[in-house]
Amino acid sequence: MKETKNISRSRAQDSSAAIEKMYITMRHLFNRGFYKPMGVSGDTLREALLALRPEIYGSIAEEKVELNGLLYVIERLPIGIEECKFINLTSDEGYSKSHFQAIVPPKRRRNCYRIDEEQMNVEITRGRSDIYDILTHLTFIFIESHKIRNRVLLDEGGEVSRDWNKLEQAVSQTKKLSQIEKEKAISHTANILGRTFEEILDIYDAFGSTTFPDRFLHVIFWLGKLAIEEAVENNKRTITFSPILRERLGHHIHGEIWATNIKEVLKQNQLLGRPIHVISANMHSVMNSIFATPILKSTFKDKSDFFIYEELSKSGANEVRSKVESVALNQGMISLLDTSGTNIDVQIFDTAKIDWSKTAFPTANLGDEKPVLIVMDYAFGEQAYETIDELLKPYKKDTLLNVKSVSIMGKAGILEGGKGDIMIPNAHINEGTADNYFFQNELTLDMFEGNDIAVYAGPMVTVLGTSLQNRDLLKFFHESTWGVIGLEMEGSYYQKAIQSASKIRKSVPQDVKVRYAYYASDNPLETGSTLASGGLGTTGVKPTYLITIKILEQIFNVK
Repeated sequence: MKETKNISRSRAQDSSAAIEKMYITMRHLFNRGFYKPMGVSGDTLREALLALRPEIYGSIAEEKVELNGLLYVIERLPIGIEECKFINLTSDEGYSKSHFQAIVPPKRRRNCYRIDEEQMNVEITRGRSDIYDILTHLTFIFIESHKIRNRVLLDEGGEVSRDWNKLEQAVSQTKKLSQIEKEKAISHTANILGRTFEEILDIYDAFGSTTFPDRFLHVIFWLGKLAIEEAVENNKRTITFSPILRERLGHHIHGEIWATNIKEVLKQNQLLGRPIHVISANMHSVMNSIFATPILKSTFKDKSDFFIYEELSKSGANEVRSKVESVALNQGMISLLDTSGTNIDVQIFDTAKIDWSKTAFPTANLGDEKPVLIVMDYAFGEQAYETIDELLKPYKKDTLLNVKSVSIMGKAGILEGGKGDIMIPNAHINEGTADNYFFQNELTLDMFEGNDIAVYAGPMVTVLGTSLQNRDLLKFFHESTWGVIGLEMEGSYYQKAIQSASKIRKSVPQDVKVRYAYYASDNPLETGSTLASGGLGTTGVKPTYLITIKILEQIFNVK
């Protein structure tokens, strides 16, 4: 008789199953309309996140509270959300016309509104990826809040530790804490969090701001306070999804308004019939790459172009930035600030109005039909499909757009190499599905060599969210025959929209060119190099501009 083989799953397979479980659970909870994250309805989500143990959330599965992960999440959630028992995810439902002040998280462009002491409304206008992102972040901070509760709650009656009482006294002060008061509070908080005094001191200021320097203590206190109330009074935090959001999601409502606005402006400026090049990038690299160097050469004598770009990227460089912008506006640039809810601003460049002798591309060869550049700010996850799909549709059903190329410059996680390196993909693999998109990338590895930046070429995986990645799964993608070089959130959605528009719907030319290049913001396989370890600083400036310049050289036929 044949012996039954004991089949066990690898950690990568467990992780893949956990991501799939989270994805399905979040969709189920959304359809249901509400759930309690730390109640029975939130069990599956919590268990899957703890099984996955994403790199960005560090010590989520340990008893001690995770500090870097908490900072990463808090920067992407509205100020005051830690105090709220009720979090309501809504569509754009007119709160901007009310007395409520919009609260925008520093690292995520979404409008949030504090309705009262207990409720925060969060506007979701960028599709499902936005929901996955916020639900994962909230699940993480609620798990951490219960770690705090477990360390300070002494009995079921609600008696708490001395450390907790001391933290409460520090938080209840209305004035800024003195150095001595702050260090006393940190000492008590270190006991509560299971962390050293030094670890908290190192991260303390990153949570604060000039107006709210002691926010770290406030966040820890309120997370713990609501978790204690859940345990003692069974007063559980609740996340709800508004009926309008459930009705609108997936129907490209914001993307259609956004794309129509762009086409209307093209029509008003007689640009609809011209060759069009779409570029997804930030709102400064294309403008600066064309105009900045000739304008600022005299200001920064004997300095390299990349030095000038670094100066322009500094936080206090408003004066030099506006100098470049005013020249660009005088030479055919149209700036479209978003009013559709997509949070994607746009710049349109009419190349016929540019004095090329006074740009960084004096040998630009644009032919008789001068092209138009549409530069769009970064999309977020699935929103990339919604926006490009709508943009590539005909104007008023009968005017086809002559789109010659779509270029994507973005940042991504790298699996071989480090921060600031460049990745050139030849395929996008959509995680959690069987979808994969192979394409002919007009950008090649050898174009970027010789610039003191490491360059890698190969497939890239489009992930559901940066918050859902763990080492085992990424190692599998990297070391198996998939040979993945990096991970990002939009690539396969862009390519899906481009392919359907050019090959099936024929709304844009079939030979539309595509360009993809990414610079590395982090390496999730390296401890201390995940997104939670902090930003790139000026390290990202050189690869950003190098990619932008290579894209523009191809569009402008610069040899």
